[in-house]
Amino acid sequence: MKFVVATYGTEGDTRPLAALCRALMDAGHETRLLADEATLGTARSLGIPTTALAGDIKGTLQPENAIASVVAGNSGLTSTASALAGIANANAEAWLRAIVAAGEGCDAIIVSALAAFVGLSAAEHLGVKAIGTGLIPITPTAAFASPFLPPNRVPGLLNRASHHFVNGLLWRAFRKQTNAARAAVCGLPPRRELWTRHPMLYGISPSLLPRAGDWPGNTHVCGQWIPPSPNWSAPQSLLDFLAAGEAPIYVGFGSMAGFDRQKTLEALIAAAAGRRALFYPGWSGADATVLPANFHVVGDTPHDWLFPRTSLVIHHGGSGTTHSAVRAGVPSVVVPFAGDQFFWADRLRRAGIAAGAVNGKHLQAAALARGIAFAESPEARSRARALSASMWTENGLADAVSAIEHIMSN
Repeated sequence: MKFVVATYGTEGDTRPLAALCRALMDAGHETRLLADEATLGTARSLGIPTTALAGDIKGTLQPENAIASVVAGNSGLTSTASALAGIANANAEAWLRAIVAAGEGCDAIIVSALAAFVGLSAAEHLGVKAIGTGLIPITPTAAFASPFLPPNRVPGLLNRASHHFVNGLLWRAFRKQTNAARAAVCGLPPRRELWTRHPMLYGISPSLLPRAGDWPGNTHVCGQWIPPSPNWSAPQSLLDFLAAGEAPIYVGFGSMAGFDRQKTLEALIAAAAGRRALFYPGWSGADATVLPANFHVVGDTPHDWLFPRTSLVIHHGGSGTTHSAVRAGVPSVVVPFAGDQFFWADRLRRAGIAAGAVNGKHLQAAALARGIAFAESPEARSRARALSASMWTENGLADAVSAIEHIMSN
């Protein structure tokens, strides 16, 4: 079968979809991945056919742009929805044209992230199946509140309603331009209601977030989607640093940008208190030259190789990094900035492998130090190893491929 996979977001959004594409190809299917140019490196290294979608997510997240204040945590849900919709709405017609063109002759379109609504429209136009995927649980449930709302602020009786509220808010932010693109590209009528009947596959570990009992049968929690290990060798300087002493702390905020970089580095240096540490600047643009000698700066390094060699991971709480830290069997200190990152921070807190979330908007060394102390406790380390062992029994990609093949056979 032939699948077109369309997503738009940061590397954390695209890399798992590249893993899914590779797994589908290894099972004998054809795939093409459409995503932002800056996020397609993993896919290309895996030999996956790709098409770059219009836009510049990396540039959009830089401090000089308005969305930076959202990433830095200065705005609420409505502002976040508007900022995200702004990226998609500016490119909705171009994305839909690209997906329709790539989808000619395909059997299904697999959609995710900011490209989901135009991807679902492309499937409707082409008359093929649409399969939703995600790394954030957005299917309404009474088991927990919407991941886009502050944890523990929604009464349990309103959990399901919170999902409908947030999903509806996001759809309203995207709807006008989605419908304009549907008319311009496909001649489709305007859509009033949000899509809800297509199957959903989540690249989420059931060990970290068990499948909600009230989800429909076409909703699957598969396990983490991890790309095959690339043909990658650690730089000698990194190997030397790792060999020179005890396992270091890892610090990295992935694709996050827009926060106060100087104050963040000052807080990290103070909280580390001389401990050996690795620092990954990511997309932040942080000036790593100011770091003291106990810090070693790393480039883009596979998490599955690096995290097991660390003592704990300080990160932003993105779904992918959260899962990789758990899989490595090390505790976390979570510094969330926006969106679902607070949700994952709370999941790790509930699992007992991280203290409460550290405020990324006003990062304080004392709060970071408390998080590090908790993560270094024997109890947190033991719970991290146990949760890791459970996650290693999962095969997220195999389960996803099986679910897709089953969907296509019906």
